[in-house]
Amino acid sequence: MKNKKLGVYGIGNPLIDILAHVDDEDIKALALEKGTMTLIDNERGNEILRHIDEYEKKYACGGSAPNTMITLAALGIGTALAGMVGRDDLGGIYKDRLEEKNVISDLSTSPVETGSCIVLVTPDYERTMSTRLGACRELGPDNVNHEKIKEAQYLYFTGYMWDTDNQKKALMDAIKTARQSGTKVAFDLADPFVVERHYNDFTRLIKDKVDVLLANREEAKLMLGYDDPERASRELAQNDVVAAVKNCADGSCIGCADGECYVVDAFKVNAVDSTGAGDNYAAGFLYGLIKGYPYADAGKLASFVAAQVVTQTGAQFDEQASKEILKAIAEEQWQ
Repeated sequence: MKNKKLGVYGIGNPLIDILAHVDDEDIKALALEKGTMTLIDNERGNEILRHIDEYEKKYACGGSAPNTMITLAALGIGTALAGMVGRDDLGGIYKDRLEEKNVISDLSTSPVETGSCIVLVTPDYERTMSTRLGACRELGPDNVNHEKIKEAQYLYFTGYMWDTDNQKKALMDAIKTARQSGTKVAFDLADPFVVERHYNDFTRLIKDKVDVLLANREEAKLMLGYDDPERASRELAQNDVVAAVKNCADGSCIGCADGECYVVDAFKVNAVDSTGAGDNYAAGFLYGLIKGYPYADAGKLASFVAAQVVTQTGAQFDEQASKEILKAIAEEQWQ
């Protein structure tokens, strides 16, 4: 691992985030399942945008795995991102912004328009996402740089990549390269609906091909059939996996292959937007592992980073916030 030139090679869906604060009544009127991610087509996307037309909106370069790579880069970890954007203005903007964030752009382009994600945040700070994958769907095996995977300490991806066959094939090829080259594999289940759609694939993946697993309480419940984060973290770690099960405001549980479980408290902050909390938890956890922290401390770091992002609007930190987080980490304010 010490000879690896790159910290993390991420494969994910580069999406333009369109974020708006709404009421619970809006979620009901749009017939959305609160707190989940739903794949939509252009017609449905336009319907949602018309509904929130009068709300103030914020635009940003997002996507689950991209958010994680951007935060890791802000923390000083070398990262690269593979994905697909359109040959349009938004695709060009996305590439430029990614490089501004010090993430190596391994993005490919497609004639299809750049994907987007409409993020609706309710007063309880829960986010409900409607995603138009657009060009993201076009990612295939030829769009992944296997030499960079060999150079990375970790390959990182989320369950969202299983929603198209060519993306899944690209990931399975990438995992094979990682296993052959000593690159560890980190997998975030991503969303309860994704777990329901791909339960069998994920069960096999966790058993045979994953070193680090991230899940929230609901995702772990769907995988195992019971609602107990501590027990779930232990069971998910049985196959020589480190498993972090997030439990929102109640912290997280870090399960290890030796049967040990570390219960990590959440950091208490005034939350305004939960967008990107899980993505930033993943970044903090991987940061801790790469820096050689014990698993319990990696979990604490993850909780600390996730807590900082929910105090702001949006899933990414600006330059000043990143500096403050690095200073806090150095001063061990997360302990």
